[in-house]
Amino acid sequence: MSLDFNKLDNFQIDVLKEIGNIGAGNAATALAKMLRRKVDMDVPKVKVLKFQEVSEILGEADIPVVGLLLRVMGDIKGSIMFILENEAARIWVNILMGKPQTEKKGYLNFDEIEVSALKEIANILSGSYLSALSSLTGLNILPSVPELAIDMAGAILSVPAIEFGKLGDSVLYIETEYLEGDTRVVGDFFLVPDFDSYDVLLKALGVIN
Repeated sequence: MSLDFNKLDNFQIDVLKEIGNIGAGNAATALAKMLRRKVDMDVPKVKVLKFQEVSEILGEADIPVVGLLLRVMGDIKGSIMFILENEAARIWVNILMGKPQTEKKGYLNFDEIEVSALKEIANILSGSYLSALSSLTGLNILPSVPELAIDMAGAILSVPAIEFGKLGDSVLYIETEYLEGDTRVVGDFFLVPDFDSYDVLLKALGVIN
């Protein structure tokens, strides 16, 4: 029988939050190497949510965002979704490509090279969280090839909402604010293990028998 995620105690939730903290730290380090400049971060906000609460976190359905969706395979199964608001995505792309931050090019307007850069950034960020999870648990956790979409938040969420509903109804949500100089960029990371994988995760972490 799978774990009732609604009955996790504070200690168990704190362990899940620590995964988010370490993952965010790994992501900041990886981004700094990729961008070849210092990247700091604020303490991540980590919450356990119902999937229906995700849309409330992201705000209005017509907000333009960049979304990355990938499947988690190996010892645990599930999905990962990483969301950047359009403006935040533009900031990272401009930094990576050496462009001035005054270059906007309009909402949802990224060329092929910029989309490739976004995929690389999203891969690094998601991979950092999975690496933290794997290191803490000793589990073999593998990502699938990611799918990237650039659209309004409502449209981005419509497909994973159907898919996530097959896996479970609880989401580990990690909001991380990265700082590069005076520039602040917020990214939203969602991990949705399937029903049985919560048991596997918490047993590997030693918080349930």
